[in-house]
Amino acid sequence: MKTALMAGVTAAALSLALAGTALAADISGAGSTFIYPVFAKWADTYKTNTGTGLNYQSIGSGGGIKQVEAKTVTFGATDKPLGDDELTKNGLVQFPMVMGGIVPIVNLDGVKPGELVLDGPTLAGIFLGTITKWDDAAIKALNPKVKLNSAPIVVAHRSDGSGTTFNFTDYLGKNSPEFKDKVGSDTAVEWPIGVGAKGSEGIANTVKQTAGSIGYVEYAYAAQNKLSYADMKNADGKVVSPSIETFASAAANADWAHAKNFNLIITNQPGAKSWPIAASTWVLIHAQPEDAAAAGEALKFFAWAYTDGKAEAKALDYVSIPDAVVKQIEASWSGITSGGKPIYTGK
Repeated sequence: MKTALMAGVTAAALSLALAGTALAADISGAGSTFIYPVFAKWADTYKTNTGTGLNYQSIGSGGGIKQVEAKTVTFGATDKPLGDDELTKNGLVQFPMVMGGIVPIVNLDGVKPGELVLDGPTLAGIFLGTITKWDDAAIKALNPKVKLNSAPIVVAHRSDGSGTTFNFTDYLGKNSPEFKDKVGSDTAVEWPIGVGAKGSEGIANTVKQTAGSIGYVEYAYAAQNKLSYADMKNADGKVVSPSIETFASAAANADWAHAKNFNLIITNQPGAKSWPIAASTWVLIHAQPEDAAAAGEALKFFAWAYTDGKAEAKALDYVSIPDAVVKQIEASWSGITSGGKPIYTGK
């Protein structure tokens, strides 16, 4: 990674640092932890270039949805897209910001990042509690050359409303009818096993401190904080590592042009090189915002991020939204109005 965040610094503290001395024009947002690493980098560069800051609270998608619906922030960010009814009810529009990957992180003595291999059914069994030891036959079959002991598996999952959880459980449900039936997929679910932790930082700290544990975080966070992660066997039966290439392969199947309100889930995509737990983050903003000036500044920031922020997103292993889709997104911004006139008129 070319850019690293200091391990152990809380998301809340860093969001305050990014805000600096708040100006009237500064942008406020809250939500997804998945997008936080790249938002943090973009915010720093954008403030240097424009003088406009971003105060983004990395509190999870559920919190971001609640805050933007309550109009306490200019925009929310969520890894679970809202349905048409909820968007209409709350007067919101949504559009994708970036795509990337979620990885299982593990704490196994002597096992380095990428040495352990898992697949969807096995991962689902672990989070269901039907696979309870690291030397279970299903895990050993995937890892014939890895020395695995009979230590119990300690599961760590998100305790807060999280779009990362939504995409992770969506993937597990696609690979396990039992998981889909008993647990389902949402930003918060009733986990049958495990220890809850708040945010990516909470999951990471729990796994770091607990031998034999497993959790899940966005890849950028795992890489920056040097967490050990597992490779995955994908929908085509190929073992792949998390990387910009495997995320891009999964994202290549994303047909945004035909997705109403840009509502599209990209887990378990086909392709020999596709990372199976790929995900997107959407921005939520009011169609008729009370603070038109703040909404206008936010849209300028997003437009900048789609173009000038591409290199920084790639350096953190996020996949940028294709240019053709960005044009569709910016065209949709004509529906974000104040006094009957579009707020965004260009950079």
